[in-house]
Amino acid sequence: MHISHGTISVSLSRRLAEAHRQRGQYFVAAPVFGRPEAAQAARLLVIAAGASQAIDRCRPALEAIGRKLVVLGTDPTAANTFKLAGNFLIASMLESLGESFALLRKSGVDPAMFLEVMAGTFFQSPIYENYGKIIAGQRYEPPGFKLRLGLKDVRLILEAAEEAAAPMPIASLIRDNLLSGIAQGMEDLDWSAVARVAALKAGLKS
Repeated sequence: MHISHGTISVSLSRRLAEAHRQRGQYFVAAPVFGRPEAAQAARLLVIAAGASQAIDRCRPALEAIGRKLVVLGTDPTAANTFKLAGNFLIASMLESLGESFALLRKSGVDPAMFLEVMAGTFFQSPIYENYGKIIAGQRYEPPGFKLRLGLKDVRLILEAAEEAAAPMPIASLIRDNLLSGIAQGMEDLDWSAVARVAALKAGLKS
């Protein structure tokens, strides 16, 4: 039994599943959502896919590490595609927050006040609130997920999009901005530091 929690490409997941099938083994893709503190508290969101008998065997282990287990079906690649699409939403949120905060700062408006109002009304979500606070306070260290890993994930997203013939122009923009961040020495900062790229483009010092 091979349980993969990593964020990997759809094509690699497909190759792993076939390699295990040829050997009479099971492969379960079970990527997770959650920052390190969620993992430590066993509060991850676990997305799993694989043969039914394999899911049944590993279900206790998967449920032990998360607050919720979602089983998508028997094709492991479904879980990997789900994870990549979810990471795209998070990356898009980081980019949008960065651009919004740059506009606010250039216009003399407090981003923290903006975040308090928006996160308390239209965007009521822990992920908006938590990442929003990181960006508003420019607290990109210690990283929960490094910017260079964010670039890796966005490249995987674009690879999956190309395979599916599903254009994702926003993902292309985010890839370029993450690459700009790495070019400016931000690779080991939290990936929310993509907001710093937006700030620098707006002429802000950071």
